[in-house]
Amino acid sequence: MKTRNERKPSTTKRMIIMVGIVGLLLAALIGWNILGKIMGQKAAANMPVPPQTVTSMKVTTQSWQPEQSSVGSLRAVQGADLAFDVGGVVTAVKARSGQQVEKGQTLIELNADDIVAERRQLEANAALLKLNLDRARKQLSYKGISQAEVDTAEANYKAAVAGVSQQQALIDKRQLRAPFSGRIGIISLTPGSYVRAGDPVVTLQRLDPVLVDLNVPQDKLGEIKTGQAVVLSLDSFPDHPFLGEVTAISPKLDPATRNAQVEASVPNPEELLKPGMFARVAVQVGEQKSYLTLPQSAITFNPYGETVFLVKPSTGKGADGKSNLPSAQSVFVTTGAKRGDQISVLSGIKEGDEVVTSGQLKIKNGTPLIIDNSSMPPDDADPTPQEK
Repeated sequence: MKTRNERKPSTTKRMIIMVGIVGLLLAALIGWNILGKIMGQKAAANMPVPPQTVTSMKVTTQSWQPEQSSVGSLRAVQGADLAFDVGGVVTAVKARSGQQVEKGQTLIELNADDIVAERRQLEANAALLKLNLDRARKQLSYKGISQAEVDTAEANYKAAVAGVSQQQALIDKRQLRAPFSGRIGIISLTPGSYVRAGDPVVTLQRLDPVLVDLNVPQDKLGEIKTGQAVVLSLDSFPDHPFLGEVTAISPKLDPATRNAQVEASVPNPEELLKPGMFARVAVQVGEQKSYLTLPQSAITFNPYGETVFLVKPSTGKGADGKSNLPSAQSVFVTTGAKRGDQISVLSGIKEGDEVVTSGQLKIKNGTPLIIDNSSMPPDDADPTPQEK
């Protein structure tokens, strides 16, 4: 009878054999998978690539005006919220809301009956003192009185005239006059309304021209000069650009933002532009330049570079006698400035090349292409929001 120690080697051999069998099975399974993949890849390589539908366009050269874009706020070349220096009751409103008024025109009057009465009293006293002064001068001519008495009469008369002028100034404070020509705003006062001193009662704005305030970053300030043309775009008038020019550049920068304030003047004969409006401002800097341009949708941006797909024309007919489709070819490009939906291309393509503008995600080098330009991507130099 075999002992326990004699049976142990036989068990170990059986385990080794079983492990070997399992290893052979795994190796066979892995090999089968690898072989299947290789055969699948060969079959896929031999299968024709299905064509893909894309849009395309010819590369063209366009002249671009270099611009600096910013946002600005409009203000009147002259504008003020008018108020009375004194309080009182309104007796007359002599202008209409929104009316064009001239400099010095009376707009609103306050009650000044008591002051007018005092002025008349002072005028009467001044007239009397003027008669006394005339008599004193005649008496002096034949030595009837001394020079001192004439001087006293003259001083009294001048003091009376000054009193009349002072009283007239008090009356004028109760008349609100236009300090410059312009258009007034809404007048909500009516006769009988009480006005407190210092409370704004109506706005007056000179609207032609209007000024635009915009901020320019420190690194772009060197390109801005007075006299340069500016173009304003407003949501209120999407199809109506407004042209003006740079009139002033602030001599100091805001230390918090490092921006400089720039002022532009824009003619406004139709008074379409109003103070307080928001506007997009493009300052035209430098000379016009010619660029090869594409829609931004045509560029594929990658970590290793920017690419486009060229449409390569077919080389002839296939084995079935039908014409071959054009194919895609990827090329690297260098891009530059952007303008609206467009982007400039500095190198990598030439004028006249046909470039895929949409559908790049479903193609690769050599993919046959079906060109369908019935729906093209946006290619607007100055796009505006579209209401739907």
